[in-house]
Amino acid sequence: MRWIREWGRKFTSFNRNVRLFIIGNALIQIGMGVFMVMYNLYIRELGMPETVNGKVISMTAMASAIMLVPAGFLSDRFGRKWMIVGGAVLTVTTLFYRGIAVSETPIIAAAFLTGLFMAFVQVSGIPFLAENSSPSERVKLFSVNFAIVTIANVIGSLAGGIIADALETVLKISTAEAIRYALLLGAVIFTVGLLPLFKLQEKPKEPVKVKTERSTTVDDDSFKRNLIVIFHFSFASLLIGFGSGLVIPYLNLYFANRFDASNSYIGLVLSLGSAMTAVAAMIGPALSRKVGKVRAIILFQALSIPFLLLTAYTTSLWLASLGFLLRQALMNAGNPIQSAVAMEVVSDKYKGLANSMNQMVFNLGWATMGSVATGLVVAHGSYWGYAYAFTITAGLYIVSSFYYYFIFGRRKLAGE
Repeated sequence: MRWIREWGRKFTSFNRNVRLFIIGNALIQIGMGVFMVMYNLYIRELGMPETVNGKVISMTAMASAIMLVPAGFLSDRFGRKWMIVGGAVLTVTTLFYRGIAVSETPIIAAAFLTGLFMAFVQVSGIPFLAENSSPSERVKLFSVNFAIVTIANVIGSLAGGIIADALETVLKISTAEAIRYALLLGAVIFTVGLLPLFKLQEKPKEPVKVKTERSTTVDDDSFKRNLIVIFHFSFASLLIGFGSGLVIPYLNLYFANRFDASNSYIGLVLSLGSAMTAVAAMIGPALSRKVGKVRAIILFQALSIPFLLLTAYTTSLWLASLGFLLRQALMNAGNPIQSAVAMEVVSDKYKGLANSMNQMVFNLGWATMGSVATGLVVAHGSYWGYAYAFTITAGLYIVSSFYYYFIFGRRKLAGE
């Protein structure tokens, strides 16, 4: 309880803009959590083939990849608030439509629009938090935000299934109808999350500093300098995206195929993974204060690799579950710290572009590795196929950590 009260005090210490954004975003993520878990089941209950689910996922990811960079430019140009609010309003409109659509073409088109509009919210959130906080509190702030978003997704995921089952049992309606009502309730929760966002105050732009002829300082606002920094961050994220895209989307299949685990067990393990991620994200600031932000990122990634390899080669369900949970917590604990570092080294007017590029290349890694992962399993079976996939992921994580250290570490560690 003391620990919870301490984090409550940290939350109240943030300024009003930050608190409003976190509350609104938490409600939005609960609504999205309902859709993440229930929508593919809804499509199945409508009697559509599994290929429709694949199309929905790919079209949503493709739309986000297309729009993230333009959304970043627009966010830098016109401000964060209205990109967040406008994107969220358009997104929830598509969610209500998806809750009532019953044919393939409208479902796929609406999924594409969801990814397109949600990109504005995704790309503007981190820069908005960075602009409304001091550098000294950003690691703590990003960790709190990441943990709350993760918990909100878990709540939405669990609530969607419970609500659908309860409605089906109590109202004696079909499974498809029960899921539809759960989806619409998720969209309503998303809509409630818009209310705090409308109260956000846009931070006024800082006046542009005019350089004199005698000035010998580096122009931190130069496009070239910021683009180089963004490229390095994006390349490291691309490597992580390739690695995680090999294994993370298929963890449920990994447990089912290798260990013949039940759906209930798989759901429990994945939920525990999200919960541990939230806890680890809250521990991250303490480690970063002791060893520095860059060291903390590299340390979290390095510590996750043995557990990734344990998951790859074990034949015990319990050891696989333990390896998954610890890898999930450690690997994701560094994400808020990495966001804080990125927001420190990129100037304000390019923060939206930096965040959009980072997310775009990560999504690109996920989108391109799906066929590789399934191909390995088909070619080598449920043991060696997943073993090879997890081992390649470990290698990519190691390369990413070394790259991050040599590009940012030596320079940043001296400053810390």
